Amino acid sequence: MTPRFLTSELPLIAAPMAGGATTVQFAAAAATAGAFPFLAGGYKTAEGMGAEIAELRADGAAFGVNLFVPDRADPGSADGDAAAFAAYARELADEAATYGITLDPIPRDDDGWPAKLALLCADPVEVVSLTFGLPAAGDIAVLRRAGSAVLATVTTAGEARAADEAGVDGLIVQGPRAGGHSATWDPRREVGDAATSETLAAVRSVTRLPLVAAGGVDGPGSVRTLLDGGAAAVAVGTLLLRTDEAGTSATHRAALASDAFVGTAITRVFTGRPARGLRNGFIDRHAPHEITAYPAVHHLTRELRTAAGAAGDADRLHLWAGTGYRSAKAEPVARTLERLASGL
Repeated sequence: MTPRFLTSELPLIAAPMAGGATTVQFAAAAATAGAFPFLAGGYKTAEGMGAEIAELRADGAAFGVNLFVPDRADPGSADGDAAAFAAYARELADEAATYGITLDPIPRDDDGWPAKLALLCADPVEVVSLTFGLPAAGDIAVLRRAGSAVLATVTTAGEARAADEAGVDGLIVQGPRAGGHSATWDPRREVGDAATSETLAAVRSVTRLPLVAAGGVDGPGSVRTLLDGGAAAVAVGTLLLRTDEAGTSATHRAALASDAFVGTAITRVFTGRPARGLRNGFIDRHAPHEITAYPAVHHLTRELRTAAGAAGDADRLHLWAGTGYRSAKAEPVARTLERLASGL
């Protein structure tokens, strides 16, 4: 049974894809098609996030907002080693020079966590999901007191136990085959390649909280398997990247449909945190030198990635994609969701 706070007709969730793919129009279209949509709060200012909330609320849909939980460690450190970061910056200098870019020093930020938390407490949404760990227990409590259900994203049974003890309302269980950043609480951990159903089973064995499964969804059969495995709903991301309403860049869209890419890989080369994307030259060239240092590496490479995307340079762009990317189609969101629901 779908939890009461996920009020959609279908047990499907349009996943929050930070960086531009999730737009208000995308979320509204998903809601109209019967799924529960999330807005992506990551990489936005609190003001920008608030504007999107107001716009989507005007459409009349119930929805959630996803937040990145800041690392309580120094975000400018690279495994505690500034020298490792400096060495990696030198490693990428020639890539940046291709576009006349000089890589910036390490920026330090928390993705605007305090301001976003304050906004969501003053203007609550139905659901707030958390990625990259747990915030202070008090932060979870204030979101719940404001009226939002709080979901923590977990990747292991151990993380699930900790989230349950922290008092969240449900869990998003992300399997290793998901596209984009792994939600692992330990970015140094090897993510692996297991099916989401295996992670779901491990988490289900340690908690009675409602579970949302995410990762590696490639069609209605995947949805059915995850629901049969105990998920109350299934989150879909990669399969929606090529849909008409998504804000996915033209370069990323073309790569997802191209025969030039033969698979995905987990990499830290673009952001300093494990993420799954189409394997390209940038990954192959720099994998031997990658470091764990998020968000420092994310900011280091951001201007380079922006230039590569604008130039149509898929060789130097982060092309986030889960293992089911070949099933993504250029069509309306509603059509993809209808196909995924056909086996229910």
